[in-house]
Amino acid sequence: MPLTNQSIFGRAIVEETGDQNAGESGRAVLSVHAERVIGFLSQTEEETLAVEEPLEIQLGYGMAESRATKSVSVTMRTPGYDFDLAAGFLMTEGVVRDANDIDRIVYSGHSKGSDAAVTAAGQNILPYLPGKNVVLVELSPNVTVGLANLERNFYTTSSCGICGKASLLALHTVCPPRRENTFSISAGTLYTLPARMREAQSVFSHTGGLHAAGLFNAGGELLALREDVGRHNAVDKLLGAEFLADRTPLRDSLLLLSGRASFELLQKALMGGVSMVASVGAPSSLAAQVAREFDISLVGFLRDDHFNVYHGAMHISGCRPVNERGA
Repeated sequence: MPLTNQSIFGRAIVEETGDQNAGESGRAVLSVHAERVIGFLSQTEEETLAVEEPLEIQLGYGMAESRATKSVSVTMRTPGYDFDLAAGFLMTEGVVRDANDIDRIVYSGHSKGSDAAVTAAGQNILPYLPGKNVVLVELSPNVTVGLANLERNFYTTSSCGICGKASLLALHTVCPPRRENTFSISAGTLYTLPARMREAQSVFSHTGGLHAAGLFNAGGELLALREDVGRHNAVDKLLGAEFLADRTPLRDSLLLLSGRASFELLQKALMGGVSMVASVGAPSSLAAQVAREFDISLVGFLRDDHFNVYHGAMHISGCRPVNERGA
């Protein structure tokens, strides 16, 4: 039975603003009627909500004469950039290491020549088709898949880890080789990033109900952004797009999170080769431990005039101790 999420009280809105994210997201927002109460007075008004629908990710693997298909994940997401989401999930779980590991990505039921296919070149032709909530990722025949590792790793991350030690040991077995962290940014530039990301959040501006993940360079330039009802999905979409475009590892980039920094988000940053993670919310203790063990600079509570550094303070310039002369 196909995964669908039909609404009987709203209508889907297709954005026509020309914005790439809004246009490709298709059914990212939904118009509904709600009773707006101010004080003790109410009136019916039209509101917009972020769409939430399930996406099943299937994996096709094996030699040509013995191909197998397995469902590896079902996640609740905002429609749009589904192929990026699937690729990002498989990359951050250690299933694929190179864009060429993926032969094609299609919505389930589509033929190889379908318009809905994306190749390893990373060109999303139709990121969302109404009613298409199952994505099939076909791996190249020469790619070996360790399903036991995939299931074990996904279990530990989705359940926040049976224990921190086990989760960190799992990361050491699947993470790509690390190099010295040479990414640096000024405090003044850091302060500008949340506002720059918020300005680019086209769907959030309509709903106020989406997480965002943004990729920035050291000069504060927004390189890419993705939105989703799930913070981990937003990161997978972002990293998946970079992976399919063969731009990973992202050693010269900062990942900005609109919410908190959890273990699983630091895991995804690690797998994508990100050198610095900043969040407007708090990091968890295990996220901070991942940052220390793998030398990822970690900033939390990033606002207009303050932030905390949990690892990598030497990579942020323009700060001085409060007891320094002239402070």
